[in-house]
Amino acid sequence: MGPEHVAYGMRASYGLPYVTEDLVVAWERELTSPNSNELTALAGVLWCSPSELLGKPRTLREHRIARGLAPEDVARTVGHELVAYLRMEENDDWQGTDRQCAALADVLGLTLPDFITVTGRDTTLGELLRSAVSTRWQAYVRPVGKLVALDRRLLEDVLQQLHQDYQGQMTATLSWGDAGSDTSAAGREFLDRIVERFWAKVGAATA
Repeated sequence: MGPEHVAYGMRASYGLPYVTEDLVVAWERELTSPNSNELTALAGVLWCSPSELLGKPRTLREHRIARGLAPEDVARTVGHELVAYLRMEENDDWQGTDRQCAALADVLGLTLPDFITVTGRDTTLGELLRSAVSTRWQAYVRPVGKLVALDRRLLEDVLQQLHQDYQGQMTATLSWGDAGSDTSAAGREFLDRIVERFWAKVGAATA
């Protein structure tokens, strides 16, 4: 199915007269992104679900679309005005009380890592974890716990393991001799993926 056929299907079957072959090509090349209605229509024409087109959802909007929910449905469920909710989607800036956060996680079926990402806490979590592995991890159990709401004993174990992994890797790299650039690269790679490493260890500990 070429882009001209996709565009025709979206015009004829979904009432989107402005969808042209060029617009479909722009979506394919990731020069622009379809909105919610366009994505639903595109999925229909291609005989698949919106979630299959999205891949792994990362943003609040992508999680909502992957679940096949209208913004009105999510806004009503979490207790936000529609305009306020749409602004949060547009700016990737979720704001809500603890009750609203719980409702959001429930309606979108979010895992804890997904929830942290969707609510924009990945950056803060990464900063805390980088400090924990490079200094005294014990000082970061409480602030990380406030952010991710995990059992304290579990957090202590995970932070200690991450700290040992990082320090062990840096020590091993230094033992190679005069390898300053290698040490820096290894350290940066570890710290760049610290959030991913954190959730992997949490998953392994709770499996």
